[in-house]
Amino acid sequence: MTEHLLKILIVGDGNVGKSSFVNRYISGNFNRTYKMTVGVDFAVKLLHWSDEEKVRLQLWDIAGQERFISMTRIYYKGAVGCIVMFDISSSSSFLSCRLWKQDLDHKAMLPNGDTIPCLLLANKCDLAERAVSADTIDQFSGANGFFTWMEASVKENKNVGEAMRRLVQEILSVHLKPSQPLPEGSVFLQQDSEFNTDTGRSCC
Repeated sequence: MTEHLLKILIVGDGNVGKSSFVNRYISGNFNRTYKMTVGVDFAVKLLHWSDEEKVRLQLWDIAGQERFISMTRIYYKGAVGCIVMFDISSSSSFLSCRLWKQDLDHKAMLPNGDTIPCLLLANKCDLAERAVSADTIDQFSGANGFFTWMEASVKENKNVGEAMRRLVQEILSVHLKPSQPLPEGSVFLQQDSEFNTDTGRSCC
């Protein structure tokens, strides 16, 4: 049994649901009370990916205001994947996704110079009023280098696990081939016997 350690970033404007997304994915809980992230929050989850592989995820929840300061370069170091999130009822948070993606592409890349895989996530799809259409999101996603996009509702636990599964699948299938050198500190393989704690048996 081998284990992959993947550092994944969760970025986007404030109040789009990043911290709630991480909490829902890690613990299954949803907190209705909004608490602003200061700097960065960090969480870990272990997935039993296959009979031969485990995947240990390091989820880095980057505060919305961090795009405007230089610390993001430190936070992004060693990342191999990212979710860029916006609030589907907020056009401003959607427009900011271009800036988040541009900032990410300048500060986080694979050793061969490729950008890290990013999934665009439209949160709060449970809300009746939407500020951005699916066609607009689809065009934006393709034009800005996202490998795919999805709608999600952290409140209703819709596509939270599926979004993470798609991202991990993309990282493992495209960017972690044996011939692909890996960012130092981002991925390693160790024997299963060295790991004793599980935080979850599957991503969904």
